Amino acid sequence: MKSHRQELWFEVPARRGFLNITPEIEEAVRASGIREGLCLVNAMHITASVFINDDEAGLHADYERFLEELAPHEPVSQYRHNRTGEDNGDAHIKRQIMGREVVVAVTEGALDFGPWEQIFYGEFDGRRRKRVLVKLIGE
Repeated sequence: MKSHRQELWFEVPARRGFLNITPEIEEAVRASGIREGLCLVNAMHITASVFINDDEAGLHADYERFLEELAPHEPVSQYRHNRTGEDNGDAHIKRQIMGREVVVAVTEGALDFGPWEQIFYGEFDGRRRKRVLVKLIGE
């Protein structure tokens, strides 16, 4: 069995945003040489997420509205976490909702997606560099 590890770095200039990282993950699959296996994509920061869904602007706006209704950024005083001097208590909750990682099958050297599926990096406390781990295992 082979394995391949790669880090991707992202810096979202706004507090929140969604990036389609599918092309970067597809490149990692090609670089790995793995034809049959699994690909783990993992946000390595506790205020960022990796998830799979459709690349459709209306859906992303719906996520933004939904997440802000569940865990509004302001007032920042509503979060006990922010008593530490942070202002990102909401970002931790949003990450928990959207998830830490995804696993995608690799079949015949390509990500084995269903219709419309794409991989996204979700940022909930941006304006600094954060990394995503890509780990592939297989043959």
